[in-house]
Amino acid sequence: MRVLKESLGGAVALSLVLGIALHAVAEKTPGYNNEIPKSILTPDRVETPIGDLNFFDGMPNEATVRKVYDNLIFMRGVEAFLSGIPATSIEAIRLGCVEIGAKRASDVVIFDKLMDSNPLFLTGNTDTVYASAILELDRDGPTVVVIPAGCGPGTVDDAWQRFVVDMGAPGLDKGKGGKYLILPPDYEGPLDPPVGGEFAEVDGEKYIVARSTSFVNWLILRGFLVDGKPEAANAMFRNGLKIYSLKDKQNPPRMKFISGSEVPFNTIHANDFQFYEELHRVIDREPVSMLDPELRGMIASIGIQKGKPFEPDARTKALLTKAVSVGNATARAIFFRPMKEAFLYEDSGWFAAFVGGSHEWLKDKGLGGRYLDARTLCFYMGTVNTPAMVNKMVGAGSQYAIIAVDKNSDYLDGSMTYKLNIPAKVPAKDFWSVVVYDPQTRSQLQTDQPFPAKNNKRHKLDINEDGSVDLYFGPKAPVGKEANWIQTVPGKGWFTCLRLYGPLEPWFDKSWRPGEIELVK
Repeated sequence: MRVLKESLGGAVALSLVLGIALHAVAEKTPGYNNEIPKSILTPDRVETPIGDLNFFDGMPNEATVRKVYDNLIFMRGVEAFLSGIPATSIEAIRLGCVEIGAKRASDVVIFDKLMDSNPLFLTGNTDTVYASAILELDRDGPTVVVIPAGCGPGTVDDAWQRFVVDMGAPGLDKGKGGKYLILPPDYEGPLDPPVGGEFAEVDGEKYIVARSTSFVNWLILRGFLVDGKPEAANAMFRNGLKIYSLKDKQNPPRMKFISGSEVPFNTIHANDFQFYEELHRVIDREPVSMLDPELRGMIASIGIQKGKPFEPDARTKALLTKAVSVGNATARAIFFRPMKEAFLYEDSGWFAAFVGGSHEWLKDKGLGGRYLDARTLCFYMGTVNTPAMVNKMVGAGSQYAIIAVDKNSDYLDGSMTYKLNIPAKVPAKDFWSVVVYDPQTRSQLQTDQPFPAKNNKRHKLDINEDGSVDLYFGPKAPVGKEANWIQTVPGKGWFTCLRLYGPLEPWFDKSWRPGEIELVK
């Protein structure tokens, strides 16, 4: 019996070995000694969205090589557009300021009569006095900005629209005024301030010191209205705002204030091939250290590199022209039909301008890396990057909600008449406003009304018995609703932004919410 068992065991073992060997022979991949996983092999023909790709034993033929290289330029052109929007937007603001005469840091563009619909400015408000200046630290070196007491929110952003420092109410001066010193990226000295700045003594004087990663920086300040009028804010800026190079502190240049109100000029980046030329100017001017090698390399792969001319051949230019069109369409889809987490309420068209709760666009506290689509949504729609825009600041700062569709999720049509109910007890300590914008320019809609907006402090609005306010939008005012009407343009679309200045807790806990936009039939 023992011999029989040993014989049977040996037979089973032998059959297993032979089976495995026969299986290996049977499954051997043609052209190989063994079975090769299919997942690592490339078929001779592959169908893809860019056409059929053909290979000889994994090696692409000439047509396929050209096709995928063209696609690589195209893809990177799209990505350069989406990633470069923050930079070209700052560049367009710089050029717009130069266009109307602001050529030095001490030349300030001030919207002394408020911002109306003449300037092309991404989602500018009609509710505060803007003061805007461009700092050029490569020309001027460390630059002093003296902020007057009572200044509203102010920010310096670098050339890639990244946060440098807040000023005024959200800044370290806390609205009491102070001297800020902005250091250039090539500064060599003992000062090493963190992002957002810190107090430091320089040459016996106390400053709030911040350092930028770029030479060009955008300074944007806001002054609040008093009794609905801009005069107090204008006087504050004209009498108290000073900008000069630190080396000129003993004899600073005279400030020049240039009115931007009622002046047609453009501050918006291009959406065609010119976009890449704008981006090249930024890359060529700014230090290499401004961008990480990964992003810089992606941009360089389409021919935009520091120290080199941007002169693409006809084939590359044609590909980039198509790429910018797709990039622009992508940005518009992200903005006008945003991701689910952008929406403020269930079954609502209202969405947030700043998604993710991080001015650095870090998703899930960085676990999700950079929230690229949230960044695109924000910067294709607007400007200014600051923690104050995303932080919960009850009774301070401002909050925004945007809507571009009616309650049926159809785009808003300027040929039609709509109604928006603003419920009673709006949770805004200071005031609230609604401004209408053009979907093409993302600037204020140009109509017979120079200010396409309503503000509960500036305008005498008709109020319903329950304390709510009905606003009307359309080419003509409904009879008896003129006080609450904002004009739209037949044949054009529109979107609107609700702003709450000094937002209160019911806004943050969502116990208060605006109505949806309804078509009036």
